[in-house]
Amino acid sequence: MADTEKPLLIKRYASRRLYNTETSDYVTLDDIAEFIRLGREVQIIDLKSGDDLTRQYLLQIIAEHESRGDNVLPINVLTDLVRSYTNQATSVVPDFLAASFEMLREGQSAMVENMTKGNPLASMPGMDAMRAQQEAFLKAMTGGFGGMTSAPAREDDAKDEDQEDLDDIRKQLSELQDKLSKMNK
Repeated sequence: MADTEKPLLIKRYASRRLYNTETSDYVTLDDIAEFIRLGREVQIIDLKSGDDLTRQYLLQIIAEHESRGDNVLPINVLTDLVRSYTNQATSVVPDFLAASFEMLREGQSAMVENMTKGNPLASMPGMDAMRAQQEAFLKAMTGGFGGMTSAPAREDDAKDEDQEDLDDIRKQLSELQDKLSKMNK
């Protein structure tokens, strides 16, 4: 079994083909994007020179998604990124982006945790699979960024919204449970 803690090593041959060293087969950019979506870190190196090409390929994956209409980055953000390469702010931008994405990941994790906390059906068989489906659905619907919605103005508003969401989820689960019990009769 592969050690998923260390990055998946992808070697680029002179022919520009990408080789997965764990499975001993060639991969595409779409395959690499899927590894990343599944939570795996990747490292892409040039076989001949030993240069790390990871950044170049990740940017290429993003560019391909953007060109297909999967627009995640608004024009003003792209413009600001281009500007950051031409002024003194280049040392601040990478740290700011990294911190922003970390906050989004934490927000997504907290949202999924709140959806499952206090759920009376949590101990029911099969709930782990359902929870995993909820997480995957949430990730798909938010593009992997659960925290991208605008934050409420006050903390009390956030707690009220969370409680309303939790109440809605409980109501839906109750309705599903009633339907299941009727089907089993």
